[in-house]
Amino acid sequence: MGRTFLGSGISPVDSIDSDIVELQHEDVLTMGERDNTDILRAVFDALPSLVFVVDQDVRIQECNAAAAELLMADKGTVIKQRAGDIMHCVHSHEGIEGCGTTPSCRKCIIRASVTEAFNGGRVVRRRTRIDLVKGGEKIELYALITTSPFFFEMRTLVLLVIEDISEIAELYRMIPICSVCRKVRDDQKSWMVVEAYFKNNWGVDFSHGLCPDCYRIERDKLEACFKTG
Repeated sequence: MGRTFLGSGISPVDSIDSDIVELQHEDVLTMGERDNTDILRAVFDALPSLVFVVDQDVRIQECNAAAAELLMADKGTVIKQRAGDIMHCVHSHEGIEGCGTTPSCRKCIIRASVTEAFNGGRVVRRRTRIDLVKGGEKIELYALITTSPFFFEMRTLVLLVIEDISEIAELYRMIPICSVCRKVRDDQKSWMVVEAYFKNNWGVDFSHGLCPDCYRIERDKLEACFKTG
């Protein structure tokens, strides 16, 4: 039987064993937390949309891989920069102090959505067009903006998600459609009905009905048939 600590009734061996168990337990918790952080980082970077964590002045606190790819900049140069400045928004060059200080910024959907989130609201997939300068050329990015507030390390931040829908917007603008039969032309210059086009290209199914104007026209046709019959 080992000696006991004076007045404690606990042997030194038992005390050491207890300390080892506590240290192992703490190490397991640390590893678990580290694993969770790694998983969250992997999920964050796997998201195809541009995802930013921003403060009230839309300064970037964190961003995912998709956002870093668009920005074409190291994360170290992105952090603490205003989104409009680092994304090269055309309007950020209109004022000396950049993003957030120009007259156009008052109409910015991104900035307004972030402000709404900081005021306790939540914006889900609000449509906008972002004019950027890339390689000396102006490009238009059609996007859906989502903002949601969260609390982290004793302060409120906002998750800003920018979904690029430029391809869909281009589709809506550029689809050739016959003014008589309403068939549309695909990339192979074949003409097909609208339903088939969207089904083949986007996997979209349609339900059918009558708009009020067409309903009245068809109703009048039927009434005319009954009268003549």
